[in-house]
Amino acid sequence: MNATDRHALLTTLEVRFAKHMPRHAALQWSDVEARLRDHEDALRSLFEMERTGGEPDVVSLEADIETLTFVDCSIESPAGRRSICYDRAGLESRKEHRPEHSAIEMAEEIGITLLTEAQYRALQTFGAFDLKTSSWILTPAPIRALGGALFCDRRYDTVFTYHNGAQSYYGVRGFRGVLRV
Repeated sequence: MNATDRHALLTTLEVRFAKHMPRHAALQWSDVEARLRDHEDALRSLFEMERTGGEPDVVSLEADIETLTFVDCSIESPAGRRSICYDRAGLESRKEHRPEHSAIEMAEEIGITLLTEAQYRALQTFGAFDLKTSSWILTPAPIRALGGALFCDRRYDTVFTYHNGAQSYYGVRGFRGVLRV
């Protein structure tokens, strides 16, 4: 990441931070920026979150005030992370029409993790997300061992959690990530 990209990213994050203060009311941008400048790997992850349409922002999802938690806050599931299976095993189990990628692998490449169901529901307290799309969430191992994977969306002013085969993919299903700094 070059200096121009770093500056542009920090500017974008600062504008978003100021625009959505209820997501992080107890924080000051100067503290967030100082922490980011000390963590080049986090800046790279945030750059990729932004590049793929995630619109990352600091969100107070948990009581831990020592850790900054960045979450994809795009209104719909990030456009650059859709039409993907849940994980590599799901992808490889498809006999035909394989998508190019999987949610778990993309998240690892970006340096983030998928939201848990609890985190997804907490995010929804800060706005209405995934009204037309859906997002894969971190699936518990017993469900995944049986071939399934979980995803969420928001319809009828309610957050729903669903299941599908991990090999499935749809043009409107992607994933939201979380990054702790």
